[in-house]
Amino acid sequence: MYLEHVNLVANNIESMLKFYQAVFPNWSIRSEGEGTWYGKPRRWVHFGDDTHYIAISDHGEGENRNLSGHQVGFAHFAYVTNNLDEVIIRLNKAGFVISKDGSDNPFRKNVYFVDPAGFEVEFVEYLSDIPSERNNDL
Repeated sequence: MYLEHVNLVANNIESMLKFYQAVFPNWSIRSEGEGTWYGKPRRWVHFGDDTHYIAISDHGEGENRNLSGHQVGFAHFAYVTNNLDEVIIRLNKAGFVISKDGSDNPFRKNVYFVDPAGFEVEFVEYLSDIPSERNNDL
C-alpha cells in the first residue's frame, strides 16, 4: 500500500503549479478538467508522474488554517528527497523561501515551506538507512 495522491483546494492553480513544479521538475499535468463542487464551478489538475500526484482544485475560499495555532485541520505533509539542498535552491529560484528550519539531527536534514495556498510542506533528506536512527527524536 502507498499514498497515491493528496487533494488540495486552493484559489489559484497557476501559483500552486509554480511551487510544485519547482519541487518536482520531472512531473507534469497528468489530467485536468472542469466541473462543479456542491454547486460551485471549479477547475482541477492532477500534477504528478505515473505513480503519484497532487490534485489541485481552484474553488477555495478564505484562508488556510493558522499553522501556528491549535485548530483542528491539516498540519503538514512531507516528501523525502535524496538532495535537500537542490530542492531548496529550486524553490528559492522560483521565489519561495524556507518558512521554518527543521530539527538539528545527525541522521536527517529537513526544512518546511508554505505553498501558495497556505499548506505547509516538509522536505526531508535522511542521512542514515537505519530505521532507529532515521526515526529518532533527538
